Amino acid sequence: MKAAYIEETGPPQNIQYGDLPQPSPGPGQVLIKVAAAAINPVDTYIRNGANYWPLPQPFIIGCDAAGEVVEVGEGASRFQPGDRVWTTNQGLMGRQGVFAEYAAVDEDWVYAIPDGVDAETAAANALVGVTAHLGLSGRARLAENETLFLHGGSGGVGSMVLQMAKAVGARVMTTAGSEEKMAVCRELGADLVVNYKTDDVDAALQQFAPGGVNVFWETQREPNFEQIVSRMAERGRIVLMAGRDARPVFPVGPFYVKELSLLGVVMFKATAEEMRVSAEQMNAWMAAGKLRPQIGARMPLAEAAAAHQLQEENTLHQAGTLTGKIVLTP
Repeated sequence: MKAAYIEETGPPQNIQYGDLPQPSPGPGQVLIKVAAAAINPVDTYIRNGANYWPLPQPFIIGCDAAGEVVEVGEGASRFQPGDRVWTTNQGLMGRQGVFAEYAAVDEDWVYAIPDGVDAETAAANALVGVTAHLGLSGRARLAENETLFLHGGSGGVGSMVLQMAKAVGARVMTTAGSEEKMAVCRELGADLVVNYKTDDVDAALQQFAPGGVNVFWETQREPNFEQIVSRMAERGRIVLMAGRDARPVFPVGPFYVKELSLLGVVMFKATAEEMRVSAEQMNAWMAAGKLRPQIGARMPLAEAAAAHQLQEENTLHQAGTLTGKIVLTP
């Protein structure tokens, strides 16, 4: 089978595209014929050498894919050949990735694709959607009529947070860096969108939520906690999902006096059951048309190296040439 893989970590040019043996499903696994795969920033970190666990050799890159079950391993009972499915959390924790024509995946990390939803949508929603749901529902417990502020509502995770917050009936203010991205946020339902490059975000936030926000979802790597805490409502929740090496100043006094909570969310640390809960809710929203991915580029799997380069330029270097996810097709 064709696959995108590396034999040693390093720059995007280390990604090879070629033939590898087609896997067979082991006990508790299903073999998926991949129809679409999606890139996440974490894929580029792992490929570049930020490895928190040993990698298989050769290592097939990629966390997210969708397709059709073609074979079922011993003991696997949740799916049958012909079922349309999506998966995430692959290429992590020492597991092989899914950027290939076929992928053998533990059925605990596999979910049905709802009727009327295509493979591209399921793949592009996968990791970012699970991350958003784990943070909003599992950690922050966002409720109807609460107010949420979100940095970057047109990005991969950001667009999921925005749509999920609206799906539960929250008021949402978000930021974007261009008119195009602001339009995307409005289309996804944001109540207020502010251009962080030209507008006074703090002043707009104060006007939008004079009593403070209930949930502050931070996507930036270097949070300004002085500003964040000052804009929180009593017993508000701050969600962090980035900034592994960040060491910002933290206003302890104002934080605890408001009885705030600071919550971290790391998708790949969720249990299979926690992720299944997220997947089931995502499936319901996808079937109802309430959870749509922002796909910024479509490329063939053979161009995985170029796709990683594009992702890295935008994630690490803020090139601004990508709005949403990159989807690859074998």
